[in-house]
Amino acid sequence: MEREAIFQRNRHPFKTLSLGIQHVLAMYAGAIIVPLIVGNALQLSHEQLTYLIAIDLLACGVATLLQVWGNRIFGIGLPVMLGCAFQAVSPMIAIGLTDGMGVSAIYGAIIASGLFVFLFSGLFGKLIALFPPVVTGSVVTIIGVTLIPVALTDLGGGNPGTNPEFGSPLNLSLGFGVLLFIILMNRFAKGFLRSISVLLGLIAGTIVSALAGGVNLKPLQEASWFHMPQMFYFGAPTFHASAILTMILVAIVSVAESTGVFMALGKIVDKDITSKDLARGYRAEGLAIALGGLFNSFPYTTYSQNVGLIQMSRVKTRDVIVVAGSLLVLIGFVPKIAALTQLVPASVLGGAMIALFGLVLSSGVRMLGDQVDLNRHENLLIIACSVGMGLGVTVVPEIFQRVPDWLRILVDNGIVAGSFTAIVLNLLFNGFRGHQAKSASAPGQQPTAADEAASASAL
Repeated sequence: MEREAIFQRNRHPFKTLSLGIQHVLAMYAGAIIVPLIVGNALQLSHEQLTYLIAIDLLACGVATLLQVWGNRIFGIGLPVMLGCAFQAVSPMIAIGLTDGMGVSAIYGAIIASGLFVFLFSGLFGKLIALFPPVVTGSVVTIIGVTLIPVALTDLGGGNPGTNPEFGSPLNLSLGFGVLLFIILMNRFAKGFLRSISVLLGLIAGTIVSALAGGVNLKPLQEASWFHMPQMFYFGAPTFHASAILTMILVAIVSVAESTGVFMALGKIVDKDITSKDLARGYRAEGLAIALGGLFNSFPYTTYSQNVGLIQMSRVKTRDVIVVAGSLLVLIGFVPKIAALTQLVPASVLGGAMIALFGLVLSSGVRMLGDQVDLNRHENLLIIACSVGMGLGVTVVPEIFQRVPDWLRILVDNGIVAGSFTAIVLNLLFNGFRGHQAKSASAPGQQPTAADEAASASAL
C-alpha cells in the first residue's frame, strides 16, 4: 500500500524501535506463562525450564517474521504477532504425563500437526465463509471478555493463591496508576507520545515500583549472556496416533482463532482478505508449529492482545512488527535481555492490560452494532449464547472436567468454546448465505460472501 510505504519511510528508526518494544512487552507475559505452566507440570529441571523459556521467545519471533513476510507461498503479510497457543497447554501436559509417551511424544505430535496445517492450508482457507460479521464480532467480544480476568489478576499482583501480597494497596496503586497514566496520555498527548502510551506507562510503573522496593533483580543477575538453540533438546521425537490426533484438533482450533484475527487486522489496514491470503497465513502458522516441535518449543497462533495495541497506537504498518519479531529472536539468544522484561511487576502489567483487553471488548461490541442486524432475534441469540458460553467456561472452568480429553479441546477454553458456539449457531440460523449484515436489508442489494468477509470489523 502506498500510504503504508510512505509511513514507513518517514518514521524515525527510534520511533519504530520503541513501538516494536511495546509489542514485545504486550505479549511477553503470555509468551512465557505457557512454558512455565507446562515445564512445572512435567517437573522439568531448572536448566530445562530456562531453555524452554528462551527457545519459546526465539520461536515466537521466528513465527512472527514468517507470518509478516507475506510471500507467494506462506505468510499473510499483516501486522500480526504470534505466540504460544494457550489451548495447547492442557493437551501437552496430558500427553507428557501419559505412560508410554512422555515429552518426546509431545513434540512428535506438534511436528505432525504443523505439517497437517501446512499441507491442508488450502482447505482451511474456505473457513472464511464461517466468519461473517455476527461470528467475528461475537468472537472479538468473547476474546475481550475472557481476557479481562487475566488483566485483573495481574493488577492484583499475580496468582492470589501463591502471592500473599495479592490486592495490597501498593499493587492496586501501581496497577490503577498505570491505567490512569495511559488514559491521560491518550487524552492529552499527541502523535508519537500517544502511540507509545502503553510502553511509557509500563516504564513509569516499573520505576515507581523499584523506588518502593517492589522490583526483583534476581532474574537479571542469574541470567546468562548467550544461549544457543538446540534441535531435539529433549531427545528424538516419538509419534503416537492418539497424541497426533489430539494436537491436530488443537491446531484446527488455533486456525479458527487466527481466522478471526486475520479478518480483524484486514479491516484495520484496509485490506480485503481472500481465501488465498488465509491459506498463506495458515501455511506460515503450520510451518511455525512444525519448527516449534523440531526445537522443542510450542504450537503458535496469532495473539489478539497485540491487535488491541495496534488499535490503541494507531500504527498499522508491518515494519513495527518486523522489529518486534527480531527483538524476540534476539531475546531468545540473550537470556540477559529477556530478564529485563521480567522486571516489570505483575500489577504494572495488569494495569496496562485492562486498557488493551477492554479495547478488544469494545471493538467487538462496535462491530456487532455497526454491521450486524440486531433486529433479527436469531442474531441476538447467536451473540447471547456464544458470549455466555465463553464467559461461563472462563469463570467456571471445572464444569467440563469429566468430559473426554478430545472433547475438552473444544470446551475447556472460553475463547474456543464461545467461538465454536457462534460458528455452529450461525450455520444453524443463517447458513452460508449471510443475512447478518445490516446491508443485507437494503432493497435490491444482497451482500456477497466476499463483501461480508471484507466487512468483518476488528479491534
